[in-house]
Amino acid sequence: MTDLTLGAAHRTLRDEVTKELRRRILSGELAQGERLVEDRLAASLGVSRNPVRESIRVLAAEGFIQVVPRLGATVARLSAEEGEELFDVRMAIEGLAARLAARKHSPAAVERLRRLLDQAREAVDAGRLAEVADLNTAFHLAVGEATGNAYLALMMKPMLQRAQWIFSQTAAARGPHSWQEHLSLCEAIAAGDEDEAQARAVAHVAAARRSFLAAAGRRTKHPNN
Repeated sequence: MTDLTLGAAHRTLRDEVTKELRRRILSGELAQGERLVEDRLAASLGVSRNPVRESIRVLAAEGFIQVVPRLGATVARLSAEEGEELFDVRMAIEGLAARLAARKHSPAAVERLRRLLDQAREAVDAGRLAEVADLNTAFHLAVGEATGNAYLALMMKPMLQRAQWIFSQTAAARGPHSWQEHLSLCEAIAAGDEDEAQARAVAHVAAARRSFLAAAGRRTKHPNN
């Protein structure tokens, strides 16, 4: 019984460390290409090295960290090419999710989307960019859940975690536009208009793609900025 309790506590600690390190990567506190030193991370988190080591493995599997034998771990770099690939997948999956959500147009699901939109509007107006990024992901996850399709919702979570990494880099410019696009998408879902919901979801992802590529171009031209 004691071993089971300790094991559960250990898994919880690993999960908490993973969540915090993922947050730091998504927010840019841990920059792309930055070397990750287990001792320093453990000290900053107030934990031992073991949960940090395990968390690095988890985040490496998610694609947020790159581990090179004998050289150690670094925060992965997200290239424009990788971003393009992600947007291609998002267009297909999120377009389908919007269509299915509109087909079902559950009142409870629509109300949840509207609550998230209200929170996002407040965060955008207040300039709380980290919160805007979190709410952006929450909205897209809620659309996936509104489909009632467990397989689709399961596929969307890891994809949207990756997408949040991109959105966090463009949140200042994209935040107000993204909120308006979400509002438009929500209206189509609430109306049960499958074609319009799918079209608005695809257009939304296309706009996010353009914003990301513009930001990636600026970073390439001005690497010191």
